[in-house]
Amino acid sequence: MISSILLAAQATVPTTPAWNPTVGIIISITCLVIVLLSTRIEKPLVGPKFPILPISVPTFVAAMAFGHIIGVGIVLGLTNIGRL
Repeated sequence: MISSILLAAQATVPTTPAWNPTVGIIISITCLVIVLLSTRIEKPLVGPKFPILPISVPTFVAAMAFGHIIGVGIVLGLTNIGRL
């Protein structure tokens, strides 16, 4: 049996877009911007380092995770206002 609270929440959930190249480009750009911004943190070189990038592996993983979160927020926001 489904709770009445779940039924009430179901009506308010907006539709989410299916994946397409535009969604991938938006998330890729946000991840790249966050990785570039992560070089400005106080200690980006704590832990094992990448041979090419000026950041460490933990900083890179954290930047990618945060970039995906920001990218998903942008995609959902653009979908909500009807631009995507």
